[in-house]
Amino acid sequence: MSDANVLEAAVRTEFGKGAARRTRRSGNVPAVLYGHAADPQHLSVNAQAFAAILREHGTNALLNLVIDGKKQLALTKSVVVHPIRRYIEHADLLIIKRGERVTADVSVVLSGEAAPGTLVTQETTTLSIEADATKLPESIEVSIEGIAAGTQITAGGIELPAGVTLAGDTEALIVNIIAAPASAQETEEAAESGSAE
Repeated sequence: MSDANVLEAAVRTEFGKGAARRTRRSGNVPAVLYGHAADPQHLSVNAQAFAAILREHGTNALLNLVIDGKKQLALTKSVVVHPIRRYIEHADLLIIKRGERVTADVSVVLSGEAAPGTLVTQETTTLSIEADATKLPESIEVSIEGIAAGTQITAGGIELPAGVTLAGDTEALIVNIIAAPASAQETEEAAESGSAE
């Protein structure tokens, strides 16, 4: 991943809500870059270019920032999206160095179909992991193919890609598979219709 996700960033000299609004009005996102004991840097990045990177690479996107002609590797730490208008209001970016391991929350994606007559509840949609900053997976896939009712999948029971370790609680419940209540209801209904006849 050499020069992917290149994003031009301008240093912001104005701060506060009014300045942030002006930044957004001009088609940019106010962002703060921090980490490695450096002073936080207030930046603005192009809203469309940034949104495109997030759409393609997820919220843990690795960025090649270009600030005043200098390159800086950064990780998207958090993104604040307007609840109604859905534009990016603000972003926190973290300075990283190649080969550095970082902790991030990645989404858990379920694949496959559990056994018939089961109800699948996904208790947690993200997993806290630690990995090389340049090799963070966008998501972790968990197969529920053919899994029977009464099965619980915990964070510690999920197979992670090579080089990725779990950073959160191993006992955290991710997926709970129970008998579907509908099947019990159908049995009752069948019994009732039998007695009615």
